[in-house]
Amino acid sequence: MSIQPTVRPLEGLRILDFTRVLAGPLATALLADLGAEVIKVEPPQGDDYRAIGPMRNGESALFNVMNRNKKSLVLDLKQAQAVALVESLVEKVDVVVENFRPGVADRLGIGYERLAARNPKLVYVSVSGFGQTGPYAERPAYDVIVQAMSGIMEATGDPNGPPTLVGEAISDVVAGLFASWAILAAIHQTQRTGQGQQVDVAMFDTTLSFLVTSMSRYLFTGTPARRVGNRHPLSAPFGVYKAKDGHFALAVLNRKLFQALANAIGQPALGTDDSLASDEQRSAREPELRAVIEAWAADHNVDAVVACIEQAGVPVAPIWNIAQALASPQALARNLLQPVDDARLPGLQLPVQPVRFGGAAPSQPRRAPALGEHTEDLLSTLLGLGLEKLTELKASGVLGTAPATSATNTTHSTKE
Repeated sequence: MSIQPTVRPLEGLRILDFTRVLAGPLATALLADLGAEVIKVEPPQGDDYRAIGPMRNGESALFNVMNRNKKSLVLDLKQAQAVALVESLVEKVDVVVENFRPGVADRLGIGYERLAARNPKLVYVSVSGFGQTGPYAERPAYDVIVQAMSGIMEATGDPNGPPTLVGEAISDVVAGLFASWAILAAIHQTQRTGQGQQVDVAMFDTTLSFLVTSMSRYLFTGTPARRVGNRHPLSAPFGVYKAKDGHFALAVLNRKLFQALANAIGQPALGTDDSLASDEQRSAREPELRAVIEAWAADHNVDAVVACIEQAGVPVAPIWNIAQALASPQALARNLLQPVDDARLPGLQLPVQPVRFGGAAPSQPRRAPALGEHTEDLLSTLLGLGLEKLTELKASGVLGTAPATSATNTTHSTKE
């Protein structure tokens, strides 16, 4: 009988998180899912995402998803005493993450050089739109800006229409993923060398690196990717096709699959046609193949089309929205959403990082913290501040004003 693991991969890792909005908070949320202790440092007014809708019971959906499993510490970094507290906290953490515009952290007194002087093993991760160097470093960047400048928008949409925004904040998400990966890589190096470092993560750089097929094609052909609509730019039949009552997706990448598809739709001669043998040949005749496929599919509902083509062993799928995807038997079997105990939001479910570790305890999300919920607990536990000092700091405004909360997520820190 196997024993269920009880330890998560990143337990014992402590992160001081100055990030807000999306890219940075997503990076640290992924690590918190795996057991890292993430201390979210917020200004007295809180992360901007706390006020961004959609809202339910006064709580932001985006904030709750991006800040699950974290603790909230309120510090007014415009005050010298708050910066002094950060310097003391840095001696107790492994990682600092910030996503201010370049130069802002230094002006606040929490830049890499100053904090690394207090903890030479510190991994300090800076997430920004264009990085810490280069002619665009000072430019403000949001997801739409980076999508526009990276090439992904120019390659998305109908060939006769305008460049199209991808239906997700993909540059923010990709930067968050790369940042979480970079944190772990830097921690691994620090464990070997004993020396920390600053890590520079740029949304522009990471989005360009994400465009692996567009970049590969350009490097070998010199031709930038352009909009091709609902088809693959190099393969066919590969894309979205119309049936009697909707659309379906189809992926044919070799002659064997093409022959199987041709037989399934009653066109076996196409499968044996040597002029359609290669992917390149079929791609050149994509409009012709689309017409044949859609003429057949016009007599069938999407469910029947998918069942027929799937039985032939060809990759095919219906087009789902997010509600259908999350309610699917596969998503339910994989526990991609998990219930969270939160008195503010009855029935709340949250996502967790999606990778399964065979030798680790599964991720179990805890609710996002109320603003400043853990301030006194963290400063008392990590820095040994007593009630008198905490009262003094609160009275001076260094700690803001922590709201009362009826929630029960007030666990103490575990790493000294």
